[in-house]
Amino acid sequence: MVRVFTSSVINAHVDKVWMKIRDFNALPNWHPAIANSSIENGEHSDKVGCIRNFNLKEGGTIREKLLVLSDLDYLYSYSILESPMPLKNYIATLQLKPITDGDLTYAEWTAIFDCDPQEEQNLIKLVGDGVFQTGFNSLNQIFRE
Repeated sequence: MVRVFTSSVINAHVDKVWMKIRDFNALPNWHPAIANSSIENGEHSDKVGCIRNFNLKEGGTIREKLLVLSDLDYLYSYSILESPMPLKNYIATLQLKPITDGDLTYAEWTAIFDCDPQEEQNLIKLVGDGVFQTGFNSLNQIFRE
């Protein structure tokens, strides 16, 4: 099992950041790699068990299932059902925590998954830098404006 951990400090209050990312269907509004997204079967985007289906700007479709959503803990977890990436048993958690000194937000995004050993380092970099850190960088840019 592979584990990826990425963290960042977002220059905004935790409630503002949470309202930006909480909607499980809102990836295109804050992540630059996402072209569009929809929730399957007309379900609400905050319903545990809903499935988001989104397209990457560089091509490829990913389907993910919402496993946990907690407004109290500012977190959600999800699994990948289908992806062009060669990984299996993928579960990720995105969580925010308040930083009271400066009214900032600590953000962490973690994932665990299985993959072929020869793909491990490439996938760690792709998920950690290409997905997670890119998302955090975008959030910082959004809240800088």
